[in-house]
Formats: sequence, C-alpha cells, structure tokens
Amino acid sequence: MGLKDRISVVYDMETGDPDDFLALLLLLGHPRVDLKAVTVTPGSPWQVGVVRWALQLFGSAIPVGAFDIRHRKKSVSSWLYATWGEISPSDEAEAAAELLIRVCDATTTLVTGGPLRNVASAVRLGNDRGHPFSAGRLVAQGGFAGEGVVPPEKQMDKFRGRMTCPTYNFMDHRSVRTLLSHSGIAIKRLVSKNVCHRVVWDTTLQEAVALNADNSLALRMIGDAMMQYPEVRGAKKLHDLFAACCAIDESIGEWAEVEMFRSKGEWGARLCPGSGIWIIVDYDCQCFIQTFIETHPHNNPHQCASASSGNLVS
Repeated sequence: MGLKDRISVVYDMETGDPDDFLALLLLLGHPRVDLKAVTVTPGSPWQVGVVRWALQLFGSAIPVGAFDIRHRKKSVSSWLYATWGEISPSDEAEAAAELLIRVCDATTTLVTGGPLRNVASAVRLGNDRGHPFSAGRLVAQGGFAGEGVVPPEKQMDKFRGRMTCPTYNFMDHRSVRTLLSHSGIAIKRLVSKNVCHRVVWDTTLQEAVALNADNSLALRMIGDAMMQYPEVRGAKKLHDLFAACCAIDESIGEWAEVEMFRSKGEWGARLCPGSGIWIIVDYDCQCFIQTFIETHPHNNPHQCASASSGNLVS
C-alpha cells in the first residue's frame, strides 16, 4: 500500500481516559493512515509529553498542538503511567488552533476523541482572519442518537426510549454548535453512545489482536495495555478506538442524517435529510475487528465495503 492510498488524518485528543491514547497508537500504526498532526486538550505539558513519547516510539516527527500548554493539572490517566511508567512532560507544542489551520485541508479527515475546543477555536480563528478553516471530513466521538433515529430493536437497554442523553465530549455546547454549523467541513460523522457503548474489549477482539500482534507495534502495545487495565474483565468500552476505526472505514457503521439539538443540558438527534451531519445507529462487528487488526494488506486483506460508502438510514 503506497502513501497515496492512505487516509490523511489529524487527531484531536485528551488523555484523561485511556481510550484516546490507545486510539493514538492505532492511528500511528495503521497501514491505511497517514497521521499528519496531533492536538491535545486541555494541553498540559504532561499530556504533550505522553503524546511525544508515543510519536518517538513510532519514529514520527509530526507536530503536536495544545489548547493551553500552561495548564497546571496533569490531565493524564493514572493507568497510563501504571502501564508504561513515568513519562517526562514536554512544553514542545504549538497553539492547537494555529496548527489545525495549517495542516488541515479538503483532503484531511479530522478525528476527535475529546471536547471540541481545539477545533472550534480553529474555526473561529479562521473566520476572524477571513480564511475559513477547512477539512474534508470530521469523525467525532460524541453525541447521542435515540428514539426517532435508532430503531427500537437496535437501542441498548440503558438508552431505550430516550431522545437525549448527556455526552462528555459535547459538554462545551458552544464549541459543538460552532463546529457542526461550520460549512468548511464537507462531511460530519458522529460516533455516538448508543453504538460505541456496545463496542468492548472482549475475548474475540483480544484473540484477534494477539494473532496479528507480531506484525504491529500498535497492536502489541494495545494488547499488552488492555491486559493490565482494571476494567478489562468487565469488557472495557472502546469509544475512541471505535471512532478511529470508523474514520478508517465508514462502512463499519450504519448512519442516519440528522440535526443535533440540546435540551436541559443533554444532546439528541432528529432525522434531517440534507443536513450533512451523519450519526451512527448500528455497526458491523466483523468489519470493525477486521479494520482494527489490519497490519499489512497482504496478510489481512480488507473485505469491508469502500470507505466512501456506508449503510445509510433515512
């Protein structure tokens, strides 16, 4: 697989939950991803240090951006240090909004695993300068689709009948509205709770990762880390890893075109053809695993549908 066949990705993340860091490893090691830059929120030196440590392991010199490099709280999961030991902090980071404006264009897939402040700041800064921020595609882990969008038979029991739900990554509602209303992003895809809460680290995924780990530093690190994670026996949810895989291959998901709304601090979705905002309502488990463990095109032939397609719900 040549460089021209890979997806150009920029990853905006946080590090309070292990999922974002594991998704970074996957994006760094996946044969169909050309990772161009990483931005972090809130952007503390400890977070930047963790990201730069991972980049060094993969021999990557891509730029790193921070929302606020002066942030004084570590904002790093204690699990990460327990798994890999102490990692030195670093203040070697650009202003995230400036970096996003510089590296993103109509060919870029922007993957977000945390609150949307960095990307919203880039949109506002671009507007202020008269040069609107642009990206070809946004794949954001966040939001909620429920009753009226997700068929009853595909709703998780804990969300059954609900139209709205709190969602951490959308807690900064002004940033969410800025991003979703921005015309400079051609396609917006939201990987929401009713589906990503079903995607877990279980025996099937563990065995698939183990079988392919010899060919992939990313899979080896993810597999070893998950075996040390305290919740692994209770089937750890893989929110951001799943969103990263959906960015690599949209056909993992079944998508509905919606408008997002906020009510009493919670987010929901309504069907809205023509909105340009697509939210996930179901997924193909085998296609997800296949995308997750892909290490080399000759060893793991990809059989899912084209990344430009996807199952749509109207």
